[in-house]
Order: sequence, then structure tokens, then C-alpha cells
Amino acid sequence: MALMGTTEPGAGEAGTSEEKPFLLRALQIALVVSLYWVTSISMVFLNKYLLDSPSLRLDTPIFVTFYQCLVTALLCKGLSTLAACCPGSVDFPSLRLDLRVARSILPLSVVFIGMITFNNLCLKHVGVAFYNVGRSLTTVFNVLLSYLLLKQTTSFYALLTCGIIIGGFWLGVDQEGAEGTLSWTGTLFGVLASLCVSLNAIYTKKVLPVVDGSIWRLTFYNNANACVLFLPLLLLLGELQALCSFTHLGSAHFWGMMTLGGLFGFAIGYVTGLQIKFTSPLTHNVSGTAKACAQTVLAVLYYEEIKSFLWWASNMMVLGGSWAYTWVRGWEMKKVQEEPSPKEDEKSLLGV
Repeated sequence: MALMGTTEPGAGEAGTSEEKPFLLRALQIALVVSLYWVTSISMVFLNKYLLDSPSLRLDTPIFVTFYQCLVTALLCKGLSTLAACCPGSVDFPSLRLDLRVARSILPLSVVFIGMITFNNLCLKHVGVAFYNVGRSLTTVFNVLLSYLLLKQTTSFYALLTCGIIIGGFWLGVDQEGAEGTLSWTGTLFGVLASLCVSLNAIYTKKVLPVVDGSIWRLTFYNNANACVLFLPLLLLLGELQALCSFTHLGSAHFWGMMTLGGLFGFAIGYVTGLQIKFTSPLTHNVSGTAKACAQTVLAVLYYEEIKSFLWWASNMMVLGGSWAYTWVRGWEMKKVQEEPSPKEDEKSLLGV
């Protein structure tokens, strides 16, 4: 059982992928994409149940997030131990809690905590159908922060797609307000989640060398740090006291759902890497956009909601803008790769 993160995506498949029959490779890709969709959509609906279910009435979003981090950290450590005991059967990096490494990763862990906490708080206050629109500004923040922090400029066409996303976001907020279902608190958490997702992507690249480029080591340290940092928050916000008076605290069903949420949180990292490995980063982004569309439709059907034409138009603007941004960036990267370098131009002019 090989888990992603120990090697570069696709490194082990590069030599054999061309030898596989087309039908077999197409079936593999279909299964991997389906696994990503099922895992991601199931995680969103399960988290919505844990965070805002009328049957549970559990108002402890920080504890839910803390428990999911705890499950992920324990799973990483467990797989690392299993890999050490059964070499060759399980491919997972060795994990040892080094306090110096944990301190080096701490700034990223703070951003990571903000990302997962604001994601869950957004989901708690808004419906699953609006969840995608509420967190749709990630691409916009990517462009803005890339310029402010990395001094990277963005093309006009990419900025145009960001404009479409912003327009879809505001139209979605307007239509939620018109239908009387808008939560400004949830929308604010969604914007903050988008900001943290962008910051997390930028700082992850800077911190990866500290953990020898291993995504799983970074996942372990991030979640271990998060477990420690969440403890004072649980005390300050009174969630431990609320948990003590929770009527389903001794329910096996409740803890089963909580643990399943943690398993999904761990699994989404694996299936994301798996999808990139069998397709490409560009295809993964397109798949994520299509998944968000399917998730929105499923949410409207499951919760028996009736939405206006403009509400659907806002979703299509966000999804269309996200897809267009992915396509534009992919086209620009391909164009750069195809352009000859200045040295090659000099050689061709000299006839070398």
C-alpha cells in the first residue's frame, strides 16, 4: 500500500504508464476521480451534519476541528509505525516528533488552523449549496498575495477570470440575501477561509524543505501543532464545558461520525495526491470545479431547496471563472515551456 507524499507525484508511474492499455488507464483515472469526488463531497456533508445538525445540537465547531486533527495525526503516526514494522508492504515516511521542526513549522500551522477552522465555521453558518460560493475567493487571493508577497504579476486574461469570480460571489451573496438565507457571519468566515487557503499554499512551499519535501511529514506536524494550539481555544471559548453537557456524549454513533470525519480529513489528502498522480495538476483543478458543481446540485436536491435563476447564474459564474482561470494559467505555462530560451536562440543564429 503506497501512500502519496513519499515520492514525487507520478515518479513511479512515468516509465510504465505508456505501456498500459488505453482502456485500463482510462478506467484507473475514472476510479481515482470518482474516489476524489466521493471522499470530498461526503466529507462536506458529514461535517455539515456534525456542525449544524438539529438532531445533534452540538455547538462546538472548534472541538470538531480539533478531533479531526487528532485523528489525522494519530493515523499518520500509526501508518509510520506500520511501515517500520512491515517494510515493503506499507510505503510511508518515518515520523518522529522533533520539537525544533515543530517550531519551524509553527507559523504555517497557525495559518493551517485558520484555514480548517474558518472552513468549518463557514459550513456551520451557511448551507452546503452556498458553501462553494462563500469560499470562492481563493483564486482571487492567490493572485493578490502572489503579487504582494512574491512580486509575481498576473496576465490580463487571468485577471479577467478573477473579475468573473468576484462578480459571481457578489451575485451569490445578493441572491442569498434576497431569499432570506444569507448569513453574513458565514460569508465572512468563507472569505477568511479563502484567504487562509491562499496563505497556506504559499507558506507550504517555503516550509516543505524543513520536512525533506514530504507532504505526509508536514501533515503530521501541522495536525500535531494544531492539537496543541486548539486546547487553550477550547478552554477560552467554553467548548469543553458545552461538551460536558452534550446529551450524546456517550453515544457510539456520535463518536463514530466524529472519527469518520477525521478519516475523511486524512483521506482527502491522499486522494488529492492520487488524482494529481494519475492525471495532472491542471486536470485536478478542473475535476475540483466539476465536483463543486455536482456538490451544489446534490445539496439543493438533498435539502429540497428552490433557487432562483440568478442564484444558479452566480454559481455558474464562480465555477466558470475558476475553470477559465485554470485553463488560462495552464495555457500560459505551456506557452512558456514551448518558447525557446535566449541561449537556444543564440545557438540557432550561430548555426550551432
